[in-house]
Amino acid sequence: MFMGTYYNSIDAKNRMIIPSKHREQLGGRCVLTKGLDRCLVIYTLKDWETQMERVGQLPESDPAVRAFIRHFAANASECEIDRQGRIVIPQELKNYAGIEKELVTMGAMKKIEVWAREVWETPDNEGRMDSEEFAGALERYNF
Repeated sequence: MFMGTYYNSIDAKNRMIIPSKHREQLGGRCVLTKGLDRCLVIYTLKDWETQMERVGQLPESDPAVRAFIRHFAANASECEIDRQGRIVIPQELKNYAGIEKELVTMGAMKKIEVWAREVWETPDNEGRMDSEEFAGALERYNF
């Protein structure tokens, strides 16, 4: 399980350092793709395969499902973690997330989220979900 928040940056070659705490769990390779909230997500190869199996069960006759598949799978990039613990962020993914230099990298259970620090720290993101919304969401899922 991925957890914790780290502040880092990318270099001139679009490489970011994976927090050392997460490297072993990723096993040297990972999948990087667009997230849902203008962030990037990193999955282990195993968790990526599990996600793709789940997505494969959705009805492709639904236009929203097709759009989700395009967003999620078409932009995925399998990455190798180099000896310094870095991966390369493709330019298209960098543009999508608004990444220029500074990053916020956070564990989010089965995935790692990568945010442009400027995007993460905008006032719009500070109140992402208030307590009542959170409680309501948990209730809907019988949690």
